[in-house]
Amino acid sequence: MSAQKIALLTLTAAATAANTQHRFVGFDGAPAAAAGNALGVGVVDAEIGDDFGVDVLGTTVVEAGGAIADGGAIEVGADAKAVAQSAGVTVARALQEAAADGDLIEVLLIAN
Repeated sequence: MSAQKIALLTLTAAATAANTQHRFVGFDGAPAAAAGNALGVGVVDAEIGDDFGVDVLGTTVVEAGGAIADGGAIEVGADAKAVAQSAGVTVARALQEAAADGDLIEVLLIAN
């Protein structure tokens, strides 16, 4: 199944650091910190000072940082990629599996 998204709410954020499309964004406009909270997922690449869309409610597409089971809980990993939840804050749930780093998968965002 290919990754798709049904974003119910996309907010505009001001980038305070370079952000990469399909990766988690923090409330400060920078890539989200590993194991921490996330505002949502960036819909485009953004450089410092850019205004950009961040999906915050509904489903979206994220870049995996490793294998993730279908239905598994997700936390923010290194480089703001999605990884299987271990000790961090749960920010999403996988709607399809990721086999490896770099896979794009659809997730259901969880307010955190």
